[in-house]
Amino acid sequence: MNETNSPSPQAGQRQRPVDEVERMLPPGQLFTLGLQHVLVMYAGAVAVPLVIGGSLGLPKEQISYLISSDLFCCGIVTLLQCLGIGRFAGIRLPVIMSVTFAAVMPMLAIGANPDLGLTGIFGATIAAGILSTLLVPLIGRLMPLFPTVVTGVVITSIGISIMQVGIDWMAGGKGNPEYGSLRYIGTSFLVLAFILLVTRFTKGFFSNISVLLGILFGFGVAITMGEVSLDGLNDAAWFAPIVPFAFGWPTFDPISIATLTVIML
Repeated sequence: MNETNSPSPQAGQRQRPVDEVERMLPPGQLFTLGLQHVLVMYAGAVAVPLVIGGSLGLPKEQISYLISSDLFCCGIVTLLQCLGIGRFAGIRLPVIMSVTFAAVMPMLAIGANPDLGLTGIFGATIAAGILSTLLVPLIGRLMPLFPTVVTGVVITSIGISIMQVGIDWMAGGKGNPEYGSLRYIGTSFLVLAFILLVTRFTKGFFSNISVLLGILFGFGVAITMGEVSLDGLNDAAWFAPIVPFAFGWPTFDPISIATLTVIML
C-alpha cells in the first residue's frame, strides 16, 4: 500500500482551521454570509456620522461625505486586521471593522464647542489614534488588570449608553412628526420576531443568515407601508474620491485629545 505523507507545517507557523480549503463554504454561501456581515456593519458604521452630523446641524451633502469617509476608513482598518501590514499584524481573521459608539458623546461635546467644531473632532481623533498606537505595547502588559468582569462592565455600559440611538430609530427617528407611532414600533418588533423565528425553526445555513433575511423582510414591509424613499439617489455620484481635510485643517486641542485618548484606551 502506497502512502502519501502531507508536508508538515514549517516551524513557527500556526495551523488555522479557518484557512483550510476543505472547511470553506461554496462561493454562493460565502457571498451571502459576507453580504450579511457588510450590512450589519454598515448600520453601525453609518449611525455614528448620522448622529454627529445631525447634532452639529451639518447639511445633507456634508453628512453624506462623512459617511463615505467613515466607510473608507472602515475598509482600511478591515484590511489591516485581516491581512496585516508589517508590524501591524492584525488579528488575521475574516472580520469587518466598524465604528465604536463609545466616543460619540465626547465627540458631540467637542463639536458643540464653537472654537473647535468638526475640525476639533478630527484633530482629537488623529492625535488620539497616534497616541493609542504608541501605547499599544504598554497596554499589552496591563491586560492582567482587565479581567472579564471589568471588560464586561465596560461593554455593558457602552451598550446601555447607546440604546437611545436604537430606540430613536425604532420610534421613527428624531424630528419625525410621527415619532413614536405604533407603525414604526410595530414594524421593529415584527422584524425582531421574524429573525427569532428563523433562528428557532431553521437549521444550518438559513439559521446563520437570519439577520440578512430579517433585513430583507423589514425592507419589504417598509416598502408596503410607503416608508421607502429613493429621492436624491439619482443625484449621487457612483464614485467620489475621499479628499483629506475636506472640512478644513484639523484643530488640535489638548483637552479634546486627552479625552479621546482615554476613550480609545
